[in-house]
Amino acid sequence: MASALTDKLTRLVKEMRGQARITESNVTDMLREVRMALLEADVALPVVRDFIARVKEKALGQEVLGSLKPGQTLVSIVNRELAATMGEGVADINLAAQPPAVILMAGLQGAGKTTTTAKLAKHLIEKRKKKVLTVSGDVYRPAAIEQLKTVTKQAGAEWFPSTPDQKPLDIAHAALDYAKKHYFDVLLVDTAGRLAIDEALMKEIKDLHAALNPVETLFVVDAMQGQDAINTAKAFKEALPLTGIVLTKLDGDSRGGAALSVRQITGAPIKFAGVSEKIEGLEVFDAERHAGRILGMGDIVALVEQVTAGVDMEAAQKLAAKVKSGDGFDLNDFLSQIQQMKQMGGLSSLMDKLPSQLTAKAGSLDMDKAEKDIKRKEGIIQSMTPLERRKPELIKATRKKRIANGAGVHVQEVNRLLKEFEQMQGMMKKMKGGGLMKMMKKMGGMKGMGGGGMPKMPF
Repeated sequence: MASALTDKLTRLVKEMRGQARITESNVTDMLREVRMALLEADVALPVVRDFIARVKEKALGQEVLGSLKPGQTLVSIVNRELAATMGEGVADINLAAQPPAVILMAGLQGAGKTTTTAKLAKHLIEKRKKKVLTVSGDVYRPAAIEQLKTVTKQAGAEWFPSTPDQKPLDIAHAALDYAKKHYFDVLLVDTAGRLAIDEALMKEIKDLHAALNPVETLFVVDAMQGQDAINTAKAFKEALPLTGIVLTKLDGDSRGGAALSVRQITGAPIKFAGVSEKIEGLEVFDAERHAGRILGMGDIVALVEQVTAGVDMEAAQKLAAKVKSGDGFDLNDFLSQIQQMKQMGGLSSLMDKLPSQLTAKAGSLDMDKAEKDIKRKEGIIQSMTPLERRKPELIKATRKKRIANGAGVHVQEVNRLLKEFEQMQGMMKKMKGGGLMKMMKKMGGMKGMGGGGMPKMPF
């Protein structure tokens, strides 16, 4: 996420923190570097000018000059102003209307409107406990309607059918009528996009807005578009009373300019950020936390939320009870541990939220290779019979060959997985009763973890 910008600003943050004395000269030098980093990240020039002016004014004020640690104070000012550029705190979605609350999704083709519509439906169902209906008014793009049907099903919402020979206004009226009669809380309307802005597109979406009177008009913008995203945002803002922005593809190797510019250019708050291709990959946008990520400070709160949401507490408690009672830890349990990791969004998603100092230490870890390794382990265990998973001691040479063929790997890979399983099984046996504390003492507490005595985990 905004990797180039993050790398540069992280380096600058280290330099700033080391400053024992702040002068106009070194503030100017630092801000020149910040300015170049922002411009290279495709942040709009007016936004950069405004940001630099605000930071400079505060940096040369009494708050920094009178501080015991001026370098750290300067970093906190940059962090605060970065957050202010993207919006203050969290801007929640507005559902204060007579049901159904209509949410209109706008944006260019390819920005991820349809997928974002389904992600938002899942968010509203799970976080706000709403009954959600989706409908597609995109009668131009082949398979757009079917795509929304598919992703809506994944989200657990209801889809309202429409056909390419219908007019978007007729579709919208029919969907609204259906939503009222069937007591839906929210109606999400996915609109047509174009590869570029044109009069026909803008007229159509204006007419839809007038007919539906939505409580929210969300502009979906691709974070990887850079400067083009700003021009598109301006055009949509002039045509529609935008109430919020959804940034998609923030997990890509984008330069990050859209995230920093779009709020100031449109005046509309960023409400959500798409952080993965998965249906649950939509986060409520928090400007302060996002600023921390850009400056390499990480986002530990988001990391905890992601892990908590991904962990199946019931399964974890069952495993804990099983270990405590002395029942054997088998390959089904091992598979469950691997799948929990996948549910959390994978290694790269978790690493993205760690502070840069920690990710730098783990820099030698090949994330793609680690992700593939997790999938390979899952495939090997799934190639085993239920009996083999319960009783791994049965897996001898001929079985290993069959399992390897079924998973499309070499026999050595099966041997490696079984060895890792045995190490983890041994660790689980030590945890029986009060064995965990004894094991920790033997290992020298936390200092011993990660050393030679720690068994290799399945991820």
